[in-house]
Amino acid sequence: MTAILLTAPLQGWANALDEVPDAVFAGRMLGDGVAIDPTGGTLHAPCDGEVLTLHAGGHAITLRGEGGVELLMHVGIDTVQLGGRDFTARVGVGDRVERGQPLIDFDLDALVRAAPSLMTPLIVTNADAFRIVRRETDRVVGIGQLLMTVEPIAATMAAPSSAEGERIVRQVRVAMAHGLHARPAAKIGEVARGFVATSWLGRDGAEARTTGAVGLLGLGVRFGDTIDVIASGPDAREAVAALVTLIESGMGERAREAATSPVVTPPPPPPAVALPEGQLAGTLAAPGYTIGTGRWLRVADIAVPVDGQGAAIEAARLDSALSAVRETLATTTGEGAAIRAAHIAFLDDADLRDAANGAIGDGRDAGHAWRAATRAQAATLRNLGDARLAERADDLLDLERQVLGELTGTEAEAMTFPAGTILLADDLLPSQVMAIDPASVIGLAVERGGPTSHVAILAATMGLPALVAIGTPLGKVADGATLILDADGGVLHVDPDAATLAEARAHADRRTADRDAALACATEACVTLDGVRIEAFANLGSIEDAKAAMANGAEGSGLLRTEFLFLDRDSAPDVAEQAALYGAIAAELDGRPLIVRLLDIGGDKPAPYLPIAPEENPALGLRGIRVALAMPDILETQLRGILSVRPVGQCRIMIPMVASVAEIAAVRAVVDRLRAELGITDRVEVGIMVETPAAAVTAATLAAHADFLSIGTNDLTQYALAMDRGNPAVASGIDGLHPAVLQLIAHTTDGAARHRRWVGVCGGLASDRLAIPLLVGLGITELSASPRFVPELKALVRRLDTHRCRLLAVRALAAASPAEVRIMVREFLQEQGV
Repeated sequence: MTAILLTAPLQGWANALDEVPDAVFAGRMLGDGVAIDPTGGTLHAPCDGEVLTLHAGGHAITLRGEGGVELLMHVGIDTVQLGGRDFTARVGVGDRVERGQPLIDFDLDALVRAAPSLMTPLIVTNADAFRIVRRETDRVVGIGQLLMTVEPIAATMAAPSSAEGERIVRQVRVAMAHGLHARPAAKIGEVARGFVATSWLGRDGAEARTTGAVGLLGLGVRFGDTIDVIASGPDAREAVAALVTLIESGMGERAREAATSPVVTPPPPPPAVALPEGQLAGTLAAPGYTIGTGRWLRVADIAVPVDGQGAAIEAARLDSALSAVRETLATTTGEGAAIRAAHIAFLDDADLRDAANGAIGDGRDAGHAWRAATRAQAATLRNLGDARLAERADDLLDLERQVLGELTGTEAEAMTFPAGTILLADDLLPSQVMAIDPASVIGLAVERGGPTSHVAILAATMGLPALVAIGTPLGKVADGATLILDADGGVLHVDPDAATLAEARAHADRRTADRDAALACATEACVTLDGVRIEAFANLGSIEDAKAAMANGAEGSGLLRTEFLFLDRDSAPDVAEQAALYGAIAAELDGRPLIVRLLDIGGDKPAPYLPIAPEENPALGLRGIRVALAMPDILETQLRGILSVRPVGQCRIMIPMVASVAEIAAVRAVVDRLRAELGITDRVEVGIMVETPAAAVTAATLAAHADFLSIGTNDLTQYALAMDRGNPAVASGIDGLHPAVLQLIAHTTDGAARHRRWVGVCGGLASDRLAIPLLVGLGITELSASPRFVPELKALVRRLDTHRCRLLAVRALAAASPAEVRIMVREFLQEQGV
């Protein structure tokens, strides 16, 4: 029997699986193997093979290696709850990889703080076909060093037939919040092995054995999917019943859902906002703003005959063309190396090749057969309901053209254009974008395409502003048209008049100059023209955000969202985990204020381990501070974590969704009790978020009990206007500059002033350039924006006079609509030369 050598995918300390602090791996429920406690941040391939599955979170990957051995690598324990944060995949499903090739990058320092363990198992999942005959453990291993030797198990009996009598089938809706990942797959296999039956799970016509983890992961089952549970054999009915019960249970990660709610067809989206004549709307694919001349790339299909010269001749022609394209892709350098690798994987796809060979066997020309095979596969990808997979269809059509070019001797289109070209196309292929000279082509406008396509990735990498999905109106744009491509705004201006064009050129120059100037002054204090201090803070959700905030001159954080610690996991984080994360972010801020918002969960942000019953209207139910007060252990654990950060007082506590004094008093009582227990004599500030109209209207009463008030304009707006920002039927009507919202902000600042409390804004309006003069005029003294907007925020505030801003705010409060308010502010900024 031929032995298969598996090398270490990580550098670190190799351990037996028994040392892994997780029953699924230590109990070998997924198979046998070795674990590595890593000291590096990249996972590598332990052998040559093919990527079978890659979890959406980027933390787990399966390969089929030499001889058919199937391998699972799972970076860290409980890392599924990170939702992809700190992981970057360098390969995709279907890619062919070589031993030692990087597969996944991860932030080792971040995972040390976020995961209970970094132990990374390498598991042989098809233990019925392979056994481990040697393993290296209890020592340091380096990438590429021998870790395990496996060999195939000689078959002693025929494989069990899939037809073992009647097949019992039941459907079940998947209740696991993270879908079918490694841990549920292991539990399913464990239960299935307890019955004398062969069982499968099925989704959308595909089936996988319940005892094969790789196959189960390959189904791509997500939360809410309806799948088939199938079994045959003596215990078939019992096996199906047990598996259905297991899946319905959620296996400890059940997401809250209103299971009994009727199915309601969502209302159609609101009509698109009508744009002025000469403007076309599109979807941002790569950011930027540029002015140029539109030039069309028009490509005709390559003509190929239907009938071939015989199967042997056509098969040889196809082999030759595929080899030539593969060699070209493998030897080409420059932008798009990962995309070329993905194309090579498509060329090696056995199903694609089999489909083409089948048509050749029926007498078809090699080109005709290849075109039929690629277009059928592309249609399948587009019909899967997954936008990213649909965009991979473009890659197949790209390969179709490259191979047909080899077969027919057709030269690739010349991608040379005059300087200042904004390239127009009904669609673009990755190879076409890679052939563009960025010195000549300054932007892309595409009728079709998607924002996560390879074309979009390439455009962003090359610094080309790009709009996609503009639709058929783009076809009416003539060659040579003057265009303003505002990718950030999602608009293409066609043949603008002289005044508009001059304004656009000035705008483009100002954008560049203003951004450069704002960054150069980002560390300076944020003070208005008349000397009023406005604190420029940043909203944070991670350590990376904190680093970005400091790089952009933030003076602190007005909002640390803590939900990311609590969501997408099986249990709540403990005191140590929370304290470590809050402390790390506080350290990045280097002593600057850090306002930590208490857990704002429930409603549209449920956690699977919190027993929140289904609600008819979650937005008006148990959410925000109501959840914490209903679950005092959650509240106390979080407060202990915050109070553990040193120096005491850098972290301020903010209570979300406040509607009454009683809620503030209840939280402060817990804070004071914990301070006494921890020996903290310094006062710790406790403030509130003003997100409900009740809090805004009674701000004077609440301010007597709170140390500060911070307005969450996103929720305040939806509650004030009775419009759910998650409902597409009304979401377009939500605008934080609605006069009603501005009046609630004014109520808040007036009420807080009676008790000398400061008021900030940490919602979306703090990052809206048109809102800032109004907020300053209404008495806001702290603005917490997205980290990268902070330099522009500070630059704008420095050019404002608070007296003029107050006069503007008075006018805005009496306006008839948010549109009128926005026009008013634009005129104000123009008058001020801002």
